[in-house]
Amino acid sequence: MSNVATFDTNTEAKIPVESPLAYSYRRSGAPAPTAKSQVVLREKPFLGHLVLRGGAVVLDGAVRGVLGVSLPGEPQGLVHDDEGKRSIQWISPDEWLVIVPGGEEFELENRLRAALGDAHFAISNVSGGQTLVELEGEAAREVLMKSVVYDVHPSHFPVGKGVTTIFAKTTVVLRRPSEERWELVVRRSFADYTYRWLLDAGDEYAIGVER
Repeated sequence: MSNVATFDTNTEAKIPVESPLAYSYRRSGAPAPTAKSQVVLREKPFLGHLVLRGGAVVLDGAVRGVLGVSLPGEPQGLVHDDEGKRSIQWISPDEWLVIVPGGEEFELENRLRAALGDAHFAISNVSGGQTLVELEGEAAREVLMKSVVYDVHPSHFPVGKGVTTIFAKTTVVLRRPSEERWELVVRRSFADYTYRWLLDAGDEYAIGVER
């Protein structure tokens, strides 16, 4: 810990903060959901995103002690805490994505560093560079079938799975936390592109946007 510089990215100053999709709403609009909407899009901005790197055994002990949740037991696994507000996703054999309510990430990082001690690991706070977009509704999978190269059929993509995949001409982390709800973890720089693509792909299903 003595060789690591950590800082809280959530400033106490009264600086206006906008979500990654704020510009998109102004530029492309945000059609409200209607009775005809078969898919609803909503952004969940300002969450805490931490990337953990290291050995699974060492990290699992620290994560269980701090968050009370174990690392996913299988590749491409996605697990949530009992409240459903905190998640851990397998990204690669030594990499996991942790998403928590905004404002918790700095304390979580410090507690994990203390629990891990001198172990070989890395923790990166990527909260400002990503946002999470939800798609929900009976046509959510149809919209994804237009957008990603990965097979999203329920037999291949069950609840509790997450993958990094190609979305149009960019990449997203695609997750399925429930039967009709999907999540896309999107890089901030591609948020507007992803949003406009989804509006177009969901047009035939009367896609609505909850803000």
